[in-house]
Amino acid sequence: MKIAVINGTEKHGVTFKLKEMFLAGFETDASVTEFYLPKDCPNFCKGCASCCLKGENTCKDFSYVQPIEKSLLEADLIVMTSPAYVKHTTGAMKALLDHLAYRWMPHRPAAEMFGKRAVIITQCLGAGAKSAAKDVKHSLSWWGISKIGVFSGALMGDIFWERLSEKRREKLSRKINKLSRRFAKINYSKPARTNSVTKIKFMICRTIQKKLYKNNPDYTDAKYWRNQGWLGKIRPWNKRNRDILE
Repeated sequence: MKIAVINGTEKHGVTFKLKEMFLAGFETDASVTEFYLPKDCPNFCKGCASCCLKGENTCKDFSYVQPIEKSLLEADLIVMTSPAYVKHTTGAMKALLDHLAYRWMPHRPAAEMFGKRAVIITQCLGAGAKSAAKDVKHSLSWWGISKIGVFSGALMGDIFWERLSEKRREKLSRKINKLSRRFAKINYSKPARTNSVTKIKFMICRTIQKKLYKNNPDYTDAKYWRNQGWLGKIRPWNKRNRDILE
């Protein structure tokens, strides 16, 4: 089993501790690949849209983004962690999500994402954890991921794990361990089910891409959809159709 972890900060604080507790529930032979932001993707997206219009390899930061995306595509489980900064995800995490804009369904989603599972781990001193998780979940859902688990912890005390009250630590531990057990018992040899909301999004984008391809068969996104077979009867969540295409 392969797990890809994207840490929204390099700090080894409460979010790091919660992530470690979550991973502890998996088999010892699970292969975990971790990235720490901003170290592993230090630059902001400059909004040139080259990745969408000309291809992801034309991005100025392709050398940083490509190994991260490769790990995400190969993983059986994606884990995204981020403390809440002013009720949102960290700027470093947002920068990475911006770099992966070309993988949104209106552009060139990866077929592999439609069968993946993901977990988001966030925490905050107050009520910002859920808002931070929503930032990340929004992108994951538009990548095509339907099965997304969320841990959002409100510390209501101190920013250091060791300084939290024993009662508070126990409550957070029970919550993260429960999520860990739920995802650890999944049979990852079978892809996750794609829900109806994701399918509706896909079909709306398909309608748009059919029109774009009709007007310009060389348009980057529309050409990608055509090559995937999605403008026809093939769907990314149908493994049998994907095997036929391959």
